Amino acid sequence: MAAAAFSFPAKPPPSISLVREGRRTRIPRQLVRCSVTSEAAVSMGSGSGDGDASTAGKISVDCVVVGGGISGLCTAQALATRHAGAVPAVLVTEARDRVGGNIITVERDGYLWEEGPNSFQPSDEMLSMAIDSGLKDDLVFGDPNAPRFVLWNGKLLPVPSKPTDLPFFELLSFGGKLRAGFGALGIRPPPPGNEESVEEFVRRNLGDEVFERLIEPFCSGVYAGDPSKLSMKAAFGRVWKLEQNGGSIIGGVFKSLQGRKKNPKPARDPRLPKPKGQTVGSFRKGLSMLPSAISSRLGNKVKLSWKLTSIKKLDGLGYTLMYETPEGLISVETKTVVLTIPSYVASPLLQPLSNEAADSLSKFYYPPVAAVSISYPKVAIRRERLVDGELVGFGQLHPRSQGVETLGTLYSSALFGNRAPPGRVLLLSYIGGSTNTEILSKNESDLVEAVDRDLRKMLINPTAKEPLVLGVRVWPRAIPQFLIGHLDHLEGAQGALAGAGCRGLFLGGNYVAGVALGRCVESAYESAQLVSNFLSQYAYR
Repeated sequence: MAAAAFSFPAKPPPSISLVREGRRTRIPRQLVRCSVTSEAAVSMGSGSGDGDASTAGKISVDCVVVGGGISGLCTAQALATRHAGAVPAVLVTEARDRVGGNIITVERDGYLWEEGPNSFQPSDEMLSMAIDSGLKDDLVFGDPNAPRFVLWNGKLLPVPSKPTDLPFFELLSFGGKLRAGFGALGIRPPPPGNEESVEEFVRRNLGDEVFERLIEPFCSGVYAGDPSKLSMKAAFGRVWKLEQNGGSIIGGVFKSLQGRKKNPKPARDPRLPKPKGQTVGSFRKGLSMLPSAISSRLGNKVKLSWKLTSIKKLDGLGYTLMYETPEGLISVETKTVVLTIPSYVASPLLQPLSNEAADSLSKFYYPPVAAVSISYPKVAIRRERLVDGELVGFGQLHPRSQGVETLGTLYSSALFGNRAPPGRVLLLSYIGGSTNTEILSKNESDLVEAVDRDLRKMLINPTAKEPLVLGVRVWPRAIPQFLIGHLDHLEGAQGALAGAGCRGLFLGGNYVAGVALGRCVESAYESAQLVSNFLSQYAYR
């Protein structure tokens, strides 16, 4: 299981929480929190019109970032910390009454759990964002030696964490390891002329076993997706480029290493901590500390409950954005716009500017996913899964072929400290995805039963008491699927906007950057640079 597993989109649909306490269920619960992210909630793109611009209050800024999820907030933070000279006046607008997008951390009765993403890969960009937000002392990292597991033939088998593990791990047969090794060296069929799916690429390069036992469950964990439909180039572009650049995966690795020697990276920021090994990160009080800290630093530049109803291009450069706000209609004139809202929310907003761009953005698919947080007493864990009496590990992934409905489970209380009371284990399981959209027709007790039933097959003692249910959150449109043709649709939208003369309007968010939280932060820095470059040129026109 890679560190990016179980990543979630940085900007989900606007949500409305439906707390259903005390409902009769087949699994008794002392604590219940069930929330459904509803498409009927306030949406940035669902306004019925422009309102009366003549009666609206007016604001003028250099850049409006639409969307207060992690992509939008980090874009604004990057503008404030790195490009304040070129972009002095920035506004972040969010249709809901809170920031953070799908990052939702809940703390109650000694538990602290996540209802969206659970962690991040500690890239330098991610660490820079945390430190610039004043959270250096709140960073926490998981044990780099914590094993990841994949369910296979009824057993939880460890995934190799370093090259020296490869000859000895049980998940692949000897023949499967040989096939993978030869394929990685380039002894495999040549690339076809068409865009390959993840399944096609991996089976061709590394063999059937690597696909079925490693990559298929990995796709479930990262995208909640179907690898037979996901595009290798779009979803895992860095690996795809290795073969393209080096003639094989290993050849690409060597060529990449040579390139790094010739063009070394700039000196690393000395403020950044140095996490050990292959680990993941969070914050002392959960991921929500990051959006909260950024919002506090930006202050009144962040506007909540601002519903964007229209975008109009000015005769020269710039745009007028019309909002419905608690204070009434407000018109914002801006030189640049960064849209970090979901593609299906951006699409109708952009239709008056470009039908072609709107049509391209409407093609992206977001399947449903539910996050189920439950707790068991430590004695409920199977003895063979304990090390010195403790549950140790990052978590486990479940291939679709193994007869379980749950995509995977994270060992939240083992990964980070202070997530559960003494003697208790906190588990976060994900269920749904593009191969199981039926979760939308299930209630919270059905989802909890499915997770509990699966866990009793490999992790929890079958005779253990029923779990304590902490939270069940359903995201009807959770993770954008980078399907075959994704990059063509994205480039089509960007090209159509350029063709319509929409200079200074940039698309951002997870359907552009990638679904991992860290990748959204990296892309935020890139978007900020684009805005700064554009305005530096614009200022001299």
